[in-house]
Amino acid sequence: MQAAENAGFTFATIRDSIGPGPGERLDATVRAGFVAATTSTLGLVPQSAPTYAEPFHLSSQLASLDYASRGRAGWLAVDDPATARTWGATPRETDAEIRRERVDAIEVARRLWDSWEDDAVVRDYAAGKFLNRDRLHHIDFIGETFSVQGPAIVPRPPQGQVVVFGYGAAGTEGLDVALVSGATLTETRSAIDNARAEGVSRVLVDLEVTLDTPAELTALLTELSAYADCVRLRPAVLDEDLPVLARYVLPALLRAGLAHRPVPGSTLRSNLGLPRPANRYAKELAR
Repeated sequence: MQAAENAGFTFATIRDSIGPGPGERLDATVRAGFVAATTSTLGLVPQSAPTYAEPFHLSSQLASLDYASRGRAGWLAVDDPATARTWGATPRETDAEIRRERVDAIEVARRLWDSWEDDAVVRDYAAGKFLNRDRLHHIDFIGETFSVQGPAIVPRPPQGQVVVFGYGAAGTEGLDVALVSGATLTETRSAIDNARAEGVSRVLVDLEVTLDTPAELTALLTELSAYADCVRLRPAVLDEDLPVLARYVLPALLRAGLAHRPVPGSTLRSNLGLPRPANRYAKELAR
């Protein structure tokens, strides 16, 4: 992670699964929290699937990560129905059910992040008052597979809303950033257009790379920059390809003005060109 930050990358995604593995491991949000203390500009985007992560607790973990990283947290919301049995949950049987559960989980997380208004924490030690309870809100969500009353147990994240990533092919509802891909440039452009038509704020090309020819990759990324907002690079062999990306590809993009190095104190939202959203409950009360 430090190598990626030193090179000037904007964010890193952290994969996760509760399926069988070669040994014991921490989940992605815990690993991201550890990395938060050793980085200062790199966005941290753990992967988590609501098929096994309780939305209330997951939203609290992600809000805590946003505090630990000073506004650099994201969430890659994925569908992982195969692990439901491992977790002891009933797996969803249709694509519509799987999508509904993911969309509901994103909606619950967003409501919980807004359930504390920005000025809910008073910290008036002289008066012995920590919270303004009028600035806390029940979310009263009732879905098909779970219900959540709220409010959250963590104050509103520094970014207001943690940045939510997801795969565009599974639907863009509730996302800030959609990841799309295609076997050809034409297919990729079509996927980008489809995601934009669905109204997602940012479209990111998900690209697996093998770096036999860094110059060709740089040319491809330059071409993609005309259509997509950003690119997630997935090195085929991380230990071998990351140094090449850092030494040759990213510097060329920086020189061309096609990439920008994050600066300390910036948030993941600001680095992706996303505004800090207003609190939905504060807006409702202001009407």
